Amino acid sequence: MMAHDLILNVDDTEAARYAKSRILQRAGFQVIEAASGGEALAKAASENPALVLLDTKLPDLSGFDVCRRLKQNPHTAMVLVLQTSASYVASPDRVRALDSGADNYLIEPIEPEELVANVRALLRLAKAERELREVNRRKDEFLAILAHELRNPLGPIRNAVELLRNLDPYAPPPQEGARQMIIRQTDHMVRLVDDLLDVSRISQGKIVLRVAPVELGELLRSVLETASDNAARRSQTLSSRLPGEPLWVAGDAVRLAQVTGNLLNNACKFTALGGAIEAILAREGDSALIRISDNGIGIPPEQLDSIFTLFAQAGHSADRVQDGLGIGLSLVKTLVDLHGGSVAASSAGEGQGAAFEIRLPLCAPPAAGAGDIAAGSASGAARPPRRILVVDDSVDSADMVASLLGFSGHQVATAHTGADALRQALAFRPQLVFLDIGLPDMPGTEVASAIRRLPELDGIRLVALSGYGQARDRDNALAAGFDRHLTKPATFEALEAAVRELDAP
Repeated sequence: MMAHDLILNVDDTEAARYAKSRILQRAGFQVIEAASGGEALAKAASENPALVLLDTKLPDLSGFDVCRRLKQNPHTAMVLVLQTSASYVASPDRVRALDSGADNYLIEPIEPEELVANVRALLRLAKAERELREVNRRKDEFLAILAHELRNPLGPIRNAVELLRNLDPYAPPPQEGARQMIIRQTDHMVRLVDDLLDVSRISQGKIVLRVAPVELGELLRSVLETASDNAARRSQTLSSRLPGEPLWVAGDAVRLAQVTGNLLNNACKFTALGGAIEAILAREGDSALIRISDNGIGIPPEQLDSIFTLFAQAGHSADRVQDGLGIGLSLVKTLVDLHGGSVAASSAGEGQGAAFEIRLPLCAPPAAGAGDIAAGSASGAARPPRRILVVDDSVDSADMVASLLGFSGHQVATAHTGADALRQALAFRPQLVFLDIGLPDMPGTEVASAIRRLPELDGIRLVALSGYGQARDRDNALAAGFDRHLTKPATFEALEAAVRELDAP
């Protein structure tokens, strides 16, 4: 922890160093001293002061170099640096100091009141920055908890509808339409939760792209197929023009699908019933151009510059605020920027439709066969039923997952606490366990570790079921002994895929 009132006074002249230390001590600060650049760097690392009062002329390193090294070291980067000098007094010297990372620069001789006032001002700024970081940390924590709490009820809702569809696959159209509506709205809620978490991760620079060669034509066809259902429900015409040649980019296929899907969903959302939407993919020099246009409500000219700003909602009226959180286009821009591309919006005005153009740098196609996908695992003889244990503190969630798996012919048991899960596992001897991470008596990760230590349960496969779906949550689950991590609400297809992929011998 940083000592918030500890100051490191660095000066090779003993009299000057003593005078500045006395001034600061009389003002109520704790002061430690250093007479060289090397000593300053060592004490900054070991004592973790709040501020370094740093003279520019030192016997071994210049104050500029000391400042640069302090700011480049992750352990001392947040330490404030108030640089002082009696020799380097010109404007370029001040600029050099600030470019090196100094938080302020004073010319000696310095009046005692001025020195104390500058130190106090910098420490106030540091305190405000610490408070902002703490608020940001709590916000991220809140969003993760919010996502978990929202996903918990969404899981049994979606799974209950899936179960009804399997129990009565030939339901009348009105009944099936109601089921489809529940599934669509549940999926929409999940997307909103994921968008909120993405904004938090992006703002902290925690989004990591999984870059590989991506063929945009194939990706866009898949996204268009998904968007076509949305357009059909609104009697909209969704057309496309794709090139005859493959266009490859180095990118994250999931994130690029998120970007194009977001723009297509927006086009459907803000285009009237019976309207028209068009998606175009074309080569433009060394770039790929994706253009998504519509004849919908359009964008006022004065809002075009801010359309990609977080929480901006152009074209919304009071009765349409439920259409989104105003974060989708901000995510689009950030993700496209991370791919080294650009995105722009254009519109002739309200009621004149809108167009969004994405440009991405093209790359060489992958080596022959690099993108082939093995299909053998998805085919073959039907798998025999398995003994499966479902553990979730939510009785509804456990029952719905168990019912779906039971409908597929598996023998399923349920448990609602960690202790009960261990007892059931020893008695039931499941081949596969779907295990909630958040249990009332112990974390699911501890249950997984305990299962792995029991020789009687050797070979059991573990799937984490959790409302926490960030990368670190998946990594923690795998490190605890899970074979796979599923984020709630897990669909029937995802549950079945997990059973197939982790099928015990």
